[in-house]
Amino acid sequence: MADFDGNVAFITGAAHGQGRAVALALAKEGANIVAFDLAKPQSYPGYALGSDTELDSLKREVEALGKHCLTVQGDVRRDEDISRAVDATLVNFGRIDILFNNAGICAYGLVHELPESEWDAMLDINLKGAWLVARRIIPVMMKQKSGVIINNSSIAGLRGMNRLSHYAASKWGLVGLTKSWAIELAPYNIRVNSIHPTGVNTPMNDGLAELEGTTTQEIAERSAGNLLPVPWVETEDVAAMVLYLASEKARYVTGSQFVLDAGLLTR
Repeated sequence: MADFDGNVAFITGAAHGQGRAVALALAKEGANIVAFDLAKPQSYPGYALGSDTELDSLKREVEALGKHCLTVQGDVRRDEDISRAVDATLVNFGRIDILFNNAGICAYGLVHELPESEWDAMLDINLKGAWLVARRIIPVMMKQKSGVIINNSSIAGLRGMNRLSHYAASKWGLVGLTKSWAIELAPYNIRVNSIHPTGVNTPMNDGLAELEGTTTQEIAERSAGNLLPVPWVETEDVAAMVLYLASEKARYVTGSQFVLDAGLLTR
């Protein structure tokens, strides 16, 4: 329990999937958790996102581990929601040590057929949302003279992908933010890195499969093509990478991209 004892981790998109796994992994290692999630349905991308029920159950699971969990329903596209969450975090905990910028969506669409509204939603949630959250948390970390920011990108942030140009654009953008923030924040002992998973076994796969009228296996194979004989990685694998990057073991690691791709990019 010593690695993150007394730390406070702010996690977006925390209700289920990768965000939930990271929250629980950090709590097991001693961190208190701020779980930020929209936790309600959205018309786009049209599959089930995190819910208020999942957010409540996450709080119970974290507290069963002996740590505190502040849950906040909010939209990463709304500065007032983010400011409210950060203010509540400081009232409850007085600091923020780790930011996992995880909230994101995925959906298919040919570039010439994408409605402008879908392009805007993808970029606003996946890219602008990460910036909006970070710009409220960075001053807290600067005052502390310490902090770690981990942006959840994708293999799509390092390559092109068919029918996912808006998704790839948002994930490539996170790499630019990561490298630029690392330069700006190094004098304050704030480290910034991005992670790049292949397909991950989360409810998003089920949602995409339903929208596409296919199976989760087909979604995984279509998006990935992993070198290792697995259709996807697990959320626990993502959590293990985040724990390393947030820990003192990675104290000199910043401005870098960490790939968890089952060998996909080697192709």
